[in-house]
Amino acid sequence: MTTTARRVTFASLVLMTITGLIGLILWAFSAEGFLWYEWIMIACFIVTLPWTAIGFWNAVIGFCLMRFAKEPAAHVFPALAKADLDAPIRSKTALAVCVRNENVSDVDRNLTVMIARLVASGEAKNFHVFVLSDSNDPEIIARENTVFAQLKRSWAGKIDITYRLRTDNWGFKAGNLREFCERYGDDYDFMLTLDADSVMTASAILRMVRVMQQNENLGILQSLVVGLPADSAFTRAFQFGMRLGMRSFTLGSAWWQADCGPYWGHNALIRVKPFRDHCHLPVLPGTGALSGYVLSHDQVEATFMRRAGYECRVIADENGSFEENPPHLLEFIRRDLRWCHGNMQYLKLLREPGLLFMSRVQLFLAILMFVGSPAWMLFVFCATASIVFTDITFKGFDLEPGFALFGIIMTMIFAPKIVSIIDVLMRRDLRQSFGGGVAVAFGAVAEIAFSMVLAPIMAVAETLFLLALPFGKVKTWAAQNRSSHALPLIPTTRQLWPQMTFGFVGVGALVATGSVDTVGFLVSLPVFFGPFLAIPFALSSSHLAAGHLATRLGLWQIPEENRLPVIIRALDLPAVSIRGKAVADGTRHEPLTTDQLLEPGLDKEDRLVA
Repeated sequence: MTTTARRVTFASLVLMTITGLIGLILWAFSAEGFLWYEWIMIACFIVTLPWTAIGFWNAVIGFCLMRFAKEPAAHVFPALAKADLDAPIRSKTALAVCVRNENVSDVDRNLTVMIARLVASGEAKNFHVFVLSDSNDPEIIARENTVFAQLKRSWAGKIDITYRLRTDNWGFKAGNLREFCERYGDDYDFMLTLDADSVMTASAILRMVRVMQQNENLGILQSLVVGLPADSAFTRAFQFGMRLGMRSFTLGSAWWQADCGPYWGHNALIRVKPFRDHCHLPVLPGTGALSGYVLSHDQVEATFMRRAGYECRVIADENGSFEENPPHLLEFIRRDLRWCHGNMQYLKLLREPGLLFMSRVQLFLAILMFVGSPAWMLFVFCATASIVFTDITFKGFDLEPGFALFGIIMTMIFAPKIVSIIDVLMRRDLRQSFGGGVAVAFGAVAEIAFSMVLAPIMAVAETLFLLALPFGKVKTWAAQNRSSHALPLIPTTRQLWPQMTFGFVGVGALVATGSVDTVGFLVSLPVFFGPFLAIPFALSSSHLAAGHLATRLGLWQIPEENRLPVIIRALDLPAVSIRGKAVADGTRHEPLTTDQLLEPGLDKEDRLVA
């Protein structure tokens, strides 16, 4: 099937699904005519549908590929199947590591492991490591100078390492990479963009380089990034759900996006010359919150790369590309709102000259992803208000299509996780890598409960942020807090009191009025329940004791904790140590030394068995 045929098929499925769901909600509300607030609810429902329908069909297509395609990632990216993965490396690649006020020791640890594996591969001469610092904390800058000078001395003669500090943070991370390309770009064919928490195996890096050097029309090659083993309960639950959901979602989206694939800003290989020449981001005009430097730069750069005639592809398999996820709810919200702000800036880019139609669709969907939150909140508000403040109480609501609609929507929302769970349970090796069938099933149920609490908390945060955005509320690029630690009560309460108030008022109103309307409770109570628990949820999920207990028990276990790749052993992560002691398998979980990492015979262990 051609790319055009895939896109037409996918668009048809999505549009038919949206049409059917609109018809179902109109049927449910049409029993005794439409009231004004019901029209508002219907409009809000329609706003949330595109992402729901797209996620569902991505999951269905992804599941079919996982079950029936011999090499699913190669099926959606034919160049991967045709590539000679043993071909000599003849290109020069820069490893561009962007940092800003980060934990220098962690960056040094990650780089040491990646460098050692590249040296062991015998291909280090084709790579140059650049630490691109935007730090402005004098103590951290001093530490960076000391640590990276020592790193350079340690690997002298084996791989080139350069530390560069910018004194002006213009353009944030995108500006950091832009300055690198303009200053050093002539000397390199490709650059591998890495964040401070990025870790990649040598085999994953070399595969990407070989694929790109054999395909001159390839501009951006994005790896599928998975979370490192974590000892935070919040992180473990979140990345377990992501790990399951993205298996089907990414394959399904790659099937129809094809050469208009994603760029997530890190763990991606980029062809330097076209990126430098064609992906220069504009400074958005105006003085409001949507003006200035583009925050969510990655997807915009991907659309500009496509405009220049180069493909953007994703390798949709979980093989050797890692990152760290936020350790607690407050950091998760902070990161999410920065993305929300950046995606809203796309409103000023939708009419950018020369963009492909598919690129405009992707920018529009990125906007719609966050607009869905206030639409969902308004839907629930109207439903609850009609119960509490009127005598109508959905008397004209037809329960039969209403229950059917609720069941369909819930199934569609959780479809990426459901089909991935089925696939994992049906594959013996994969099932065992997640800790076995019981561990997968129990973890999935616990994670779905976690998600049902988290989702409305995030929806409230996004809604409040979007309401404040026109009045100048902004999010800037700042260092992320990546270490596990228990949240203090007062700062947590200070940030989450709006969610708690929202939940308290909603639950209280329903209970105080004695409202037992089935439809009202079905729609409203789950949404209020999560925010009502926001503060204890944040505190308990960040507590070190809870995280360590979950790690010891293997709750929300990911394959890298069970079948340790060499690079994970070398990182000496707390989660690996805790889990190793729990299963009395200390030898296998002992960290590797740098000398051990230099053994070329370990290469085969870099690829995860699962």
